Amino acid sequence: MTQRDAIFAFVVAFAAAALLTPLAGRFATRVGAIDQPRDRGLATRETPLLGGLAMFAALVIAGLAFLNLDGAVGDRMVGVLWGAALITLVGALDDRFDLPPVVKFAGQVLAAVIPVAAGVKVDNLTLPFVGALDLGSAGGPITVIGLVFVMNVVNFSDGIDGLAAGVCAIAALTFAVIAFDLDRGTAGTLAAITAGLAMGFLVHNFPPARIFMGDCGSNLLGLLLGCVAVEGAVKTQAVLALVFPLLVLAVPFLDTTFVVLKRMKYRRPVYVADQNHFHHRLSRIGFSQRRTVLYLYAWTVCVGAFALALRFVPYSNEGGTLNLGWALVMVAIGVIVLAASAYLVYTLEILKVRRLSERQLRGRDPLATVADIDADAALRLETGQFDAVRLEDVEASRPQP
Repeated sequence: MTQRDAIFAFVVAFAAAALLTPLAGRFATRVGAIDQPRDRGLATRETPLLGGLAMFAALVIAGLAFLNLDGAVGDRMVGVLWGAALITLVGALDDRFDLPPVVKFAGQVLAAVIPVAAGVKVDNLTLPFVGALDLGSAGGPITVIGLVFVMNVVNFSDGIDGLAAGVCAIAALTFAVIAFDLDRGTAGTLAAITAGLAMGFLVHNFPPARIFMGDCGSNLLGLLLGCVAVEGAVKTQAVLALVFPLLVLAVPFLDTTFVVLKRMKYRRPVYVADQNHFHHRLSRIGFSQRRTVLYLYAWTVCVGAFALALRFVPYSNEGGTLNLGWALVMVAIGVIVLAASAYLVYTLEILKVRRLSERQLRGRDPLATVADIDADAALRLETGQFDAVRLEDVEASRPQP
């Protein structure tokens, strides 16, 4: 597969998804697959689901036209397509009938087993400072676990208009570049198709969304990204093979990890949705949905750029000796990524605390100054002591019209 094939595949997948998504929305409305506004969500009106059906159709159209379906590589791609078909079906049924968690999980596992059985699995890894690691018979089960994990990561992040589709498109484009550089042309083309169908759907899903991808779409994107990561990077002999997926998908990984740990801390089931995701917390601070998704897009671009830099910046030679000039460039890129991450933490945590302090302090003392508010917020962050917040106190602290 050539880069030209990947570009054409991207265009076809984009066009097919963009054209078919409205049809999927009409079908969702007809069968009653409608998302209702909920307390834990950010949607304010009824919105059709099943956008994933249009993305799957785009995958089939572009895949049959541009993927290599011959030989061992072709067998693996056919396995990916069958796995995608199953997880799309399971997700669509869940969107319509709200399947029990155990049934959804079983569907995810079976959908992951199909491509793994076809050969999309990791038999060995080449780790930095460790070298080659042979996984033996454990490679298949480990890959299934990894694919199910990525499906859930994307599914968990799909809680605001345009977020999952945009983040997955950025991740898929990054994987495409890495895959082609590692001479994994078929994986690179699959990544390009994934990016195209996500961006085609995003035409209708960017805030304010006219349709949601639903579980059929988020699980589909998760499976495709997981398979792309295995085929395009992890299965290679590149020293940083495992690092690339971890960096490219860092934003949804971190979001999911934070949310799961939070639910475990308060002894809540990890599969029960809540309002602790990054996008929920940005919304509570006062960000609009568009501003929220753009912030998270930017963060994804930063970590994706760092993954590409690790591959393309010649900061060391084949013997492992550092090139000082390029090593400094890598340090500078890393500092930018860390700064972006630190800024988001500031936005999520410190800014939230400051606004909470302002509401509570002004409720007690309407004449409190900015310096008083900053001092109070600093004290709260240092000591971890916070007053109980009552809804009537918050309402009373807001300016009256």
